Amino acid sequence: MSLYPDTLLDDTLDASGLNCPEPVMMLHNKVRDLPSGGLLKVIATDPSTRRDIPKFCVFLGHELLEQAEEAGKYLYWIRKKAD
Repeated sequence: MSLYPDTLLDDTLDASGLNCPEPVMMLHNKVRDLPSGGLLKVIATDPSTRRDIPKFCVFLGHELLEQAEEAGKYLYWIRKKAD
């Protein structure tokens, strides 16, 4: 169970069924539309997101608040950096 309930989210990105590089490409577009400091939940099924999404956050300065694996899905909670 996450520390960040869905009621706190600004948006959710469901990238289930997509393979590298699509989840990160979709994440990049979705983060662009978030408000500064916005909270995004990402749902993915591609195991490479365990490596790619944390690197994406570090590279672009976003905060990876939490990540989890549940029932074959990889879940990420990301806070967009302040503008």
